[in-house]
Amino acid sequence: MFLNNQKLRKAIILAGWLLLWQLLCLWVDNDILLVGPVATCKALLAQGVTMSFWVTIFWSLLRIAVGFFAGVFMGLVLAFLSARFLIIEEILSPIMTLMKAIPVASFVVLFLIWWSSSVLSIAISFMVVLPNIYLNTVAGIKSADKRLLEMSRVHRMSGRDVFFYIYRDALRPFWDSAIKLSVGMSWKSGVAAEVIGTPDFSIGEALYMSKIHLDTAGVLAWTIVTVLMSLAFEKAVLAGWEAFAKWQPKCRGAKYVIADKKVAGVLVQLEQIGKSYAGKTVLTDISQEYEYGKTYYFRTPSGSGKSTLFRMIAGLECQDMGILKRQTEAVSMAFQEDRLCENYNALVNVSMVTGEEARAREHLLELLMPEDIEKPCRELSGGMKRRVAIARAMAARSDLVILDEPFVALDEENRRRVQHYIEQYKAGRTLLIATHIE
Repeated sequence: MFLNNQKLRKAIILAGWLLLWQLLCLWVDNDILLVGPVATCKALLAQGVTMSFWVTIFWSLLRIAVGFFAGVFMGLVLAFLSARFLIIEEILSPIMTLMKAIPVASFVVLFLIWWSSSVLSIAISFMVVLPNIYLNTVAGIKSADKRLLEMSRVHRMSGRDVFFYIYRDALRPFWDSAIKLSVGMSWKSGVAAEVIGTPDFSIGEALYMSKIHLDTAGVLAWTIVTVLMSLAFEKAVLAGWEAFAKWQPKCRGAKYVIADKKVAGVLVQLEQIGKSYAGKTVLTDISQEYEYGKTYYFRTPSGSGKSTLFRMIAGLECQDMGILKRQTEAVSMAFQEDRLCENYNALVNVSMVTGEEARAREHLLELLMPEDIEKPCRELSGGMKRRVAIARAMAARSDLVILDEPFVALDEENRRRVQHYIEQYKAGRTLLIATHIE
C-alpha cells in the first residue's frame, strides 16, 4: 500500500541512493577519493554558519541572474526584430548557430583575455541563454495562428492585445522549454566560468579552493549548493513566467475610431475587380457599389469567390485588376471559420475588438447563456463558437460588417435567434452577408 504513496516512494528511493553512497564510501575508504553523505553534510553545515558562505551565494546568484536576464532580454528583442524584418533574421542566423556550436570553454578563454574575471560568469551565462531564447522565440512567433492574426488585422486590434491573446499562447510551449533549459545551462556554465576565473566571493572560487586543499567533502558540499541554487532559481523563474502566462490584462479593443458623422452614400465601390490564384480565375470584371446603412446578401454557389471578395473588401488581399475604394477603416468580420482564441472565454474574445467588457457581455447574452460566456471557447460546442464569432463582429464599433456564412453549424432555432440579433444590432451599418438561407 505504501508504494502507492508517491512522496513516500520517492523518499525511499532517495534513502536507498544515500545508503549506496555511504556504503561505496566505506568500501573505498579514502577521504580524498570519496567521502560519504554524512561527511558532506558536516562540511555543508560548517560552511552554512559562516557569513562568507551566504555572501558567496549572494554574489554568484547575482552574477548568474544578471547574465541570465540580460540574455533573455536581448534574445526577446532580437527575436521580435527578426520576426518584423526578415533581413535581421538572415543576418543573425549564422551568429546564433555559432553561439550554440562553440564550446563554453572557448568563450571562457576569450572573455578572460578581453575582460576581467569578475564579469566572466555574467558573460558566459548571457552567451548560453541568448541563442536558446532567441531561437525558441522566433519559432514561437512563426507558429502563431495566421488565421487569428488575420482576424486581428481586420478588427485593428491593439498590438498589446495581439501579443497577450495570440502570440503569447503560441510562444508558451517554446518558452517553457527554453526557460527550463536556459536556467540549468546558465548555472552550470556560470559556475564553471567562476571555477576558471575564480572571482572573489563566488561558488566557483570555493570549489577551486576545496580542490586545491584536497577537500573532497567541501567540493561535494558546494556542488550540492550549486544544484540547490539552480533548482530554486528555476522554480522562481518558472513561477514568474507561469504568472505572466496566466495574466489577462484588460482588452484595449480596436484602434479605429468611428466618426461622429456617419458616412453617407457609397461605402464600398468595386470597379472591374479581378482576382486569380495560380493561373485560375476566381473573380472577373466585378463592378458593384455598397451603400452605407444597407444589407446585401450573397447567395451564389460555393466556390464562386464570395470569400475572396470579402477578403479583398476587408483589406486582407489585393485585387489583380480593377479598383476597390472603401470609405471607412472601421470593418468587422465573421469569417467562415470561427477564428477564436480557444484558451480564453467568449467575453475576452469579444472584448478584444470592443475594448468594453460591458458591451461584449450585452451582445453575448443575446446569443448565449450567462454561464457559457465565462467558459474557455475550447469547451463550447460548434454552434456556440459560431455565435461568439458573430457577436464579435456585430459588437465591434464598425461601419462595415462582413458575415461570411454566419449561419453554418446553427440549428433552426438558433439560426432564427441569430437573424433577429443581427437585425436588432445592425445600427444603420452596411452588412455584407454570404449565405445559402433564403
